[in-house]
Amino acid sequence: MENLRTDCSHALELEHERTRPPPSSSSASPRQAGGWRSIKYIIGNESFEKLASMSLISNLTVYLLSKYNLSGVYVVNVVQIWNGTSNIFSIVGAFISDTYLGRFRTLLFGSISSLLGIMTITLTAGIHQLRPHPCEDRPHCESPHAWQLGVLFLGLGLLSIGAGGIRPCNIAFGADQFDTKTEKGKAQLESFFNWWYFSFTIALVIALTTVVYIQTNVSWTLGFAIPTCCLAFSIAIFLLGHHTYICKKPQGSIFSDMAKVIVAAFRKRNVQASGRTFYNPASTSEEAELENEEIVWTERFKFLDKAAIIANPRELNEQGMARNVWRLCSLQQVEHFKCLLGILPVWLAGICCFIVMDQQNTFGVLQVVQSNRSIGPHFKIPPGWMNLISMIALSSWIFIYECVYIPLVGKLSIKTPRLATKQRIRIGILLSILCMLVAAIVEKKRRESALKYDLFISPVSFAWLLPQFALSGLNEAFAAVSIMEFLTLKMPESMRTVAGAVFFLSLSVANYMGSLIVNIVHKITSVNGKTSWVGGHDLNQSRLDCYYYVIAAMGGLNFIYFNFFACRYCDNDNFKTEAQPQHSNVVGESTEPNDEEKVLDITGTTQTAT
Repeated sequence: MENLRTDCSHALELEHERTRPPPSSSSASPRQAGGWRSIKYIIGNESFEKLASMSLISNLTVYLLSKYNLSGVYVVNVVQIWNGTSNIFSIVGAFISDTYLGRFRTLLFGSISSLLGIMTITLTAGIHQLRPHPCEDRPHCESPHAWQLGVLFLGLGLLSIGAGGIRPCNIAFGADQFDTKTEKGKAQLESFFNWWYFSFTIALVIALTTVVYIQTNVSWTLGFAIPTCCLAFSIAIFLLGHHTYICKKPQGSIFSDMAKVIVAAFRKRNVQASGRTFYNPASTSEEAELENEEIVWTERFKFLDKAAIIANPRELNEQGMARNVWRLCSLQQVEHFKCLLGILPVWLAGICCFIVMDQQNTFGVLQVVQSNRSIGPHFKIPPGWMNLISMIALSSWIFIYECVYIPLVGKLSIKTPRLATKQRIRIGILLSILCMLVAAIVEKKRRESALKYDLFISPVSFAWLLPQFALSGLNEAFAAVSIMEFLTLKMPESMRTVAGAVFFLSLSVANYMGSLIVNIVHKITSVNGKTSWVGGHDLNQSRLDCYYYVIAAMGGLNFIYFNFFACRYCDNDNFKTEAQPQHSNVVGESTEPNDEEKVLDITGTTQTAT
């Protein structure tokens, strides 16, 4: 489900691309480049790539537990740190793509790295020497050697590097193929999104059903060989269409602008802003196309304004441009950075919700492994299939909300039928708490039943675990989707890519924090030789229910934090606030508070601060 979240964020951040015409391709003439001729290759590439990646992600917990004989806490650490690293690499990949390589080459290199990574994982399944001996007497199992873990981590590392190249560029590269200056191009882009999500859903269903079943019940080697072949095929399809693509040149990354603002503000920390002049150069034609809304000066985070103060006329060259961009930044750069800081309170509230969702991908799957998975006398449900429950719950709510709730409420009321952002996030946080409480109650029942009959596999049916997976999906539908929407819509159009990167960062922080919490709980609860709540190879000897209560308590604190502090930032449209005229007078203009002075003069060069 994490790939679903990250890929959906790319679709939202692409809105800013609709105002920019596609430049000429380096590999095709303008008449031949782009359009549906290119899209058929891109969708084919994406379908097989997603089939490959989701086939591994959805069942990695079970593979590490069953084939590497790792303890529950070790498995959780590996999965969460790997997911967090993949998300961090996505930010790095976005920077490299925007600044140096462009989307085509970043996608290609990322796909090759992913192929090498999944081939390595397939080798660990096919060559038994790369794994410890099979465990016959749980929980007394042979641990893997350090070099065996090294081979495993090499494969996972290559997959993280590949994800860093693929995730930031996949949908964006498809959108590059359409001329959105025309109505036809806009319609084609919307159709592309529909077909992309259709192919993604088909790939996800196949990965979570057929491939996961083969991995669990037939052969791990065959189960990993299938996604390896799919990924190789996706690269071949991608290269076959290279002569049809529109390949945009790198335009530079906004992340470097943010670093410049921090450095420049620190250098001028002792400069007084009163009576100084702000640096506000004219926008280039490309910047003007991207910036559909007027950039306004705001009074928040005033210490950052020092980055745009012209402390010495020699900071400008003969053309009126900054000589040293690490000492003098434009007001636009400063205000963009302020936008980023302004969304952080809501961003922080989302991290705790993501931690809850991660529990079902790790400990939730471990619960399924030690539950009765039988359906009839001859069939056992693969643990990886439980992720389908979260996906179904998420999709069902979105369908009900968009197709039933909104039309019905719209007919009954003159008010807007859509739930406010803060309402949806608040519901999401409550659902995350409820998810952990239900998981704790069910885990206690599962564990007590196993101990009563002295069994490793509890006689309690896996069906008891369905509610917690469904609640996790609903938590994602309310909180994660709302926060993704908030981050995207509360930023200027030219910063939509940054919104996606910030969303990636929240997922990464949630992964790392989840791993940190598990280790802290493990260390505290295992003092003086006591049995850890989350450690060991046997959940029946642990107290996972108590750990779930700890996460639920964190959710309660998050609910208090959001209601008493962060929620005020949801409805406050402070990213497009008009400048106060007494603080933003353009040099040479009247100081009377007229309409023109309420907005920064983006065609001027300087502006005076009081």
